[in-house]
This record gives sequence, C-alpha cells and structure tokens, in this order.
Amino acid sequence: MIQLETPRLLLRPFVPEDLAALRQTLGDPQVMYAWEHGFSDEEVAGWISRSRRRYAQEGMGYLAAVERQTGELVGSIGLAREQLPGEVAVCLGYILRRDRWGRGLAREGAAACLDYAFRELGEPQVAADIRPENLASIRVAQALGMEPEGLFDKWYRGRPLPHRIYRLTAAAYQARQRKEGTFDENF
Repeated sequence: MIQLETPRLLLRPFVPEDLAALRQTLGDPQVMYAWEHGFSDEEVAGWISRSRRRYAQEGMGYLAAVERQTGELVGSIGLAREQLPGEVAVCLGYILRRDRWGRGLAREGAAACLDYAFRELGEPQVAADIRPENLASIRVAQALGMEPEGLFDKWYRGRPLPHRIYRLTAAAYQARQRKEGTFDENF
C-alpha cells in the first residue's frame, strides 16, 4: 500500500473513517471554489471510495495528507489517471484545508508524489489540470517545474469548466534535480 513521508506530512491511503476529517476540506466551499461548491458527505465518501479503488487498480490514488506534528488530516494529495484531451494521463492533485494554506504543505506533498510517480512507478510524465483562476495551485505546479500546455473544458455537473494543463516529464524532473544538486544516481 502506498505511503509517503515528507518532513511535515504523512501521505497515506484513505480509510472510510476519514470522512469527518476530510469533510473539513472538501466540504468547505471556499476550499472547493474551483468545483464551485463544497462537497456533501456523500461526495466526500465517494472521493474516499474512488481513491481506495484506484490504489488497488492503478497503484496510485489521492492520499490522506496528515500533518505529522499534530496527527490531523489536513487535505488530500496524490496521483490519479484522468481523461485529458486525447489521452489518459497520470495527474497530480492537491487540496488542503483552508487553515493550512500558505505554509508550503501542498508543494511538499506534491513533490513527494512526483518523486513517487517517476522513481517508483516509472511514469514518463505527470500532468495537472487546474482552473485558470486557481492561482495558488498554479504557483505550486510552477514551483515543481510543471509547464503550462493549453486549455480544455472539463465537464462537471453537466457543464464545461475551463482547465489549464500543466505537465512535467521525467527527463525534465531529472534535469531539475541535477541542477539543484539533489539527483540520485540510482534513479
């Protein structure tokens, strides 16, 4: 089972008992403004269920982001296969509870997921689809070295929502690590 650790986060598989804690993130309309609504308990339970199914079927999925210092579940960070124009891509996602915004936790957890995708899963590239007005998520993607690629409409609740695709290849990831002096030759 997937479990990733960073200095401040434990990223672990969701369990059904996480519903109440995850509701604090996914149920908050301000956090979920890109979806244009906070999730109901049924939708939060569906998020957990889909994530658990993905672990078994794909070896990846959205994970519970647990703050190591407090033990609190503070969001969801992970990888999932998603339909993008003309392809099914491994996509990176990150959503944090509002009281944890601006602390670098999304970047820290997302970086661990990228490393997992390239090192452990051998993925050639990872994408992220982000609403153009979601500047905080765009900053995280860019800080990780992801480059914008284009716009597409993602259909949600029967209507199109514009999204911008960001992408990072394994080769660009390795080059960035070499430049930063953090490349592991056992990659």
